[in-house]
Amino acid sequence: MDETDRRLLAALRHDGRASVSDLSIELGVTRATVRARMEKLAQAGEIRGFSVVTRDDVATSPVRALTMLGLEGPGMDRIRRQLSGRREVRAVHSTNGKWDLIVELGTETLEALDGVLRDIRRLEGVATSETSLLLSTSRYSRV
Repeated sequence: MDETDRRLLAALRHDGRASVSDLSIELGVTRATVRARMEKLAQAGEIRGFSVVTRDDVATSPVRALTMLGLEGPGMDRIRRQLSGRREVRAVHSTNGKWDLIVELGTETLEALDGVLRDIRRLEGVATSETSLLLSTSRYSRV
């Protein structure tokens, strides 16, 4: 992948519906080059698809946060199941380093987020946590 491919991916992340003509102007290459590179990136698995983000996708959970969890003892699978059963949990990611899990949360209010965080911290096996509120998002990805 070269710089043109990276710029093309960045432009598509910004606007996945951009026309080939607009992308060619933005990148300073021909439309045929844009089409060929998009096809190559799709065949290589770099582009997995395109998505639409609706107003409701953003408005449903105006308060969003990432909560990093440090676990103790066995029970990661149990904790993942408990978390994924909650409607406020958008995704649960396992990770390496200091944190064992990263949980994406979405609620209507800060008070609701506070309640979810309190419940999560009370789960057996959760030793420590840290939460960051998401203030703004430049792009959304639905994989």
